[in-house]
Order: sequence, then C-alpha cells, then structure tokens
Amino acid sequence: MFFFDSHLDLAWNAIEWNRDLTQSSHEIRRMERERGQTFKARGGNTVSLPDLGKGKVGIVVATLLARVVQEQRSPSFCRYDHMEAAQAAAMGQLAWYEAMERRGLFRWIRAKTDLEISINDWSNPSASSQTPIGMILSMEGADPILDPSELEMWFARGLRIIGPAHYGVSPYAHGTATLGGLFPKGPELLQKMEKVGIILDVTHLADQAFDEAMALYQGPVLASHHNCRALVDDQRQLTDDQILKLIGRGAVIGAAMDAWMLVPGWQRGQSTVESTGVGLCHVADHIDHICQLAGNVNHVGIGSDLDGGFGKEQSPGDLDTIADLGKLSDILHQRGYRSSDLKAIAHGNWVRFFRQNLA
Repeated sequence: MFFFDSHLDLAWNAIEWNRDLTQSSHEIRRMERERGQTFKARGGNTVSLPDLGKGKVGIVVATLLARVVQEQRSPSFCRYDHMEAAQAAAMGQLAWYEAMERRGLFRWIRAKTDLEISINDWSNPSASSQTPIGMILSMEGADPILDPSELEMWFARGLRIIGPAHYGVSPYAHGTATLGGLFPKGPELLQKMEKVGIILDVTHLADQAFDEAMALYQGPVLASHHNCRALVDDQRQLTDDQILKLIGRGAVIGAAMDAWMLVPGWQRGQSTVESTGVGLCHVADHIDHICQLAGNVNHVGIGSDLDGGFGKEQSPGDLDTIADLGKLSDILHQRGYRSSDLKAIAHGNWVRFFRQNLA
C-alpha cells in the first residue's frame, strides 16, 4: 500500500529554508545551519524525497506558497509587500519543481494519463526511493496571480489546484484568522478557474469566504489539509456543516498533522508535544469524525502539511519523519477499520477524486 499526501510545501522548504530535499531528513537535521538556530522547525524537519520514498508516499500535492502581507514580521518566510514579488517567488518555486522533474525525481501529474503512470509505479511492490514521486501542483494563496486573466498561463505551466487565500487577507479573499468574504476580484478568479479547469481548494478560507466560494464555483472542490472544529475549536478548522457541504460536493478532506490543529488548548509558544501527548492517534480522531459524519470512509485522506513552517516540535510525537505514516494505518486498523478502508484513506480516495477531476 502506498500513501497519497495532499499537502506538502516542498519547494518552499527547498528555497526559503535552503534545504537539499534529496538528502534524508536526518542528514538535513545534522547540517550546521539547522543545528545552529533556535527558530522553530530548524533541526527538526520531517520531510525529504528519500523519506517520501522510504514511507511509500508515492503521490503528493506540492505547493507554490508566496503571500502578500503588509505588516512587518521577522523572519519574512513567504511574505511579500506586493503581488509582483509574490509572483516572482512562486516562479522560483516552480523552477525548483521543474529542475527536480528533469532529474527524474518527480513525475509531474498534469493529466489523468500521468496519474495512471504514478499509480502503476507505486502499486508495484518493488517501488522504492528510486521511484519518481508523482506530483500535482497547487497554489496555497492566490497572491502570485496578478490578474485572473493569467490563469491560462499558470495552467500551461502545470498548476492544477488553487486555494484563494492563506493566513490573513489575500488580494482575492479573507483567509485564516480574519472575518469576511471574497474581494471584488475573487468571483472573477473562481469563474476563470472553473473555465480553465483548475480545482478549488477551500483550505484557509474564512467562513464567509468559504460559503461564497462554494456558491459561486461549481467545479470540483477539495480541502487539502483541514481538521475538525468539533474536536479543536478554531476558525482554521472545518465545522460539521462545512464538512457535510464538502461531502455533498464529492470532496475529499486531507487530515493535517500540525499539533495545534489536533488537540484542544494548544498554546503557541507554551504547549509542547510532550506536555499535550499529541500523537497520530489524534489524527485518527479527526479522520474518524469525518467518517462518522459521512457514514463511510470515502471523503477523507491525508494532507499532512508536515514541515509547513514547523517541524518535530509541532508534529505528532510518534512520528519522526513522513516515512512513519504507516503507523496511522496501524492505529485505524486497531480501531476496526478494514483493509479496504485503510487503502481508501491512504490513497484510494484521492486517486478516485483526481481520476474524476483531472483533465
């Protein structure tokens, strides 16, 4: 069995964090620039291409991440003062994926035929760390898109999914930790996405923006890395009503592994993995909650977001690297999930979704 992870910020880690993802996570951790800094996630990364292969994480949704934020913060990771700079940063990340594809490390999934090749690759028991990782390109926050008229260009370059907002306010919509809906160009972006064939990712949309986007956009929708507000009460999470709306649209929801999204009461800068006991069992709780709402296992998968600005200090305590995803299947099996259920959650639901919705 292989795994399909619907959210990894690979190029952002390679460029912003200056990590050589062709090395193992343990090799990266030992580098002086990782050990010599106290900033969170340094020296505790969990994702690399060898670890993806080791854990049979054979297909991923990989992101472009560059957002416009006006307030001054340090460090400035993926934050820019204007959209042109955000676009330039996203183009740099795009170039990294292209370079990895030329090296044979990625198989870029642009269409159903590419998807089938990757499925066959990773369904083979002999698949290994030498097998190319299947990759679908997503944009987390539409800030690099200067105008919706650019979408044909982005599609031609391989982009297949867009989440209109990230944290804060984007040029197109209100995102996490803000209140509000779409901005004037938001509807045009969604209409153009639907016309071009780009899938909508509702992750990070503020509640009002979620409702407006779901009403306007009639194409395929997904939630790449989201957990349940019923278990951890925060606007970043999906309400049961939102989950049911997504289920009604045939969406799949990727369970995220950022510790503060897994257990209630996490206090930033104070809580620790050790003090809260957060583990993969809590990821299983969120997966199970969605399954109970749906009445089946057909609408949940894995969207780990590992190394999404955090590392081991904010990941499940029983996960050392992404190669440990198999432990999650063991936990679900112990809770009574059947082999067919485990396969659906590991990759089957995402495979079905993209078989239906890629060009």
